[in-house]
Amino acid sequence: MDKTEIILNKYFGFGSFRGLQETIIKRTTEERKHSLVLMPTGSGKSLCYQIPALYFENKTIVISPLIALMQDQVDALRKKNVPAAFINSTLSKQEREKRLEDFLNGNIKILYVTPERFRKKDFIEKIKTVKIDLLAVDEAHCISEWGHDFRPDYSRIGEFREILGNPLTIALTATATKDVQEDILVKLNLNKDEVKIFHQGIDRPNLRLEAADVFDDNEKLKEILAALKKYNGSGIIYFSLIKTLEKFSEMIGDKGFEHGIYHGKLEDKQRKQMQRDFLGGKQKLILATNAFGMGIDKADIRLVIHAEVPSSIESYYQEIGRAGRDGKDSLCLLLYNQEDLYTQMEFIKWSNPDADFYFALYNLLQRDTGLINSSGIDLIREQMNFKSKNDFRIETALGMLDRYGVTEGEIEKKNLKVIDELPGILQDEEFLKKKLLNDNKKLLSVVNYFRNENCRRVFISDYFGFPGEKPCGNCDNCV
Repeated sequence: MDKTEIILNKYFGFGSFRGLQETIIKRTTEERKHSLVLMPTGSGKSLCYQIPALYFENKTIVISPLIALMQDQVDALRKKNVPAAFINSTLSKQEREKRLEDFLNGNIKILYVTPERFRKKDFIEKIKTVKIDLLAVDEAHCISEWGHDFRPDYSRIGEFREILGNPLTIALTATATKDVQEDILVKLNLNKDEVKIFHQGIDRPNLRLEAADVFDDNEKLKEILAALKKYNGSGIIYFSLIKTLEKFSEMIGDKGFEHGIYHGKLEDKQRKQMQRDFLGGKQKLILATNAFGMGIDKADIRLVIHAEVPSSIESYYQEIGRAGRDGKDSLCLLLYNQEDLYTQMEFIKWSNPDADFYFALYNLLQRDTGLINSSGIDLIREQMNFKSKNDFRIETALGMLDRYGVTEGEIEKKNLKVIDELPGILQDEEFLKKKLLNDNKKLLSVVNYFRNENCRRVFISDYFGFPGEKPCGNCDNCV
């Protein structure tokens, strides 16, 4: 056995690599060359940087978008005696300083951080002093404006690479179209010819892809109940709207199906408990918004149902990838209703404020910061003359102002303040219109996926730029 195989066996308990893992790891450890890895959810992407991190003499930084996700990954590594840690906003200043010191002096080999951590000058000054052998960028689609989950701080990772001395880099994601792949490389300041793109295609033959046209809630309920009776085991039913989720929770409960619910309006403690119950097998069925899923590493999920139309093929593919990780037959069912499509169109509209909206909000925050901190977000709603209760442009815009470093603090904590100018990109009407059009095109692709009469897996492969996939023989169109 070579060194990478010894590490695989010693720390992770596997006798051999899967799929493209060995080729990717050898490129990283032996050739010391950059890679962009596109692998389906649940196919073992993490090992592609965790094994090189243990192979190399010096240290590895992993940039990850979600606090909960990095905490889960670090917990799993520490159970395997891998010296890993995370630094994020959930820790006290003392804990953050202690972990950074442990990383600098070699007690920690793999450090997980969010990209926002690089805003902190004291972090940057210290991290510059250490030799980084590998930079891993997890969920790399967050780098691109044209991805489905853009994070502005992710788009600055090229700057962070420079701060770290331009180390060997591996970027990983389950979902990236050709445009997003190109944007990832540009934002990482990597030339096309120095990066190899690895992809396994849509390599999950045990997932049965189905879609059904439902006229109303009664038809929707009928389809859900039929699937629940047929596929015995753990399942996730995704909803776009909390009110629809709660309505179906009552309807499904009345039919005798015990289940849990998970959405953004629950308290943090309740959400964590529900996630633990699901992962531990105490709760087999979860009705959830798309807030549920990142970091859900459960092998025996037998069905994933989208009870409302998802916003993009990317998010849909990521969510169905949580089914059947044990290789056993699992159902991925999309329920299509025209009303749900209009809901997503509204979501897209409110997720894309125009330049005038950003300008007005910025001026309001500058002018009335103290009053807004004391009165809360309702004052902004009042001042911005809102008419629709579903209009969440303020939440979107506040999030973007924070991510671009225009503001810091939070209204809820009464410590929000404006610290920088409004960036050009949020005043660029042409760019913002292009982004809105792009999001609508993504939604149209979901409609086309539903209406498509050929193999569903081939459609998804073509969408992600992997042509030549053979019909799967295991979707409703093939059978």
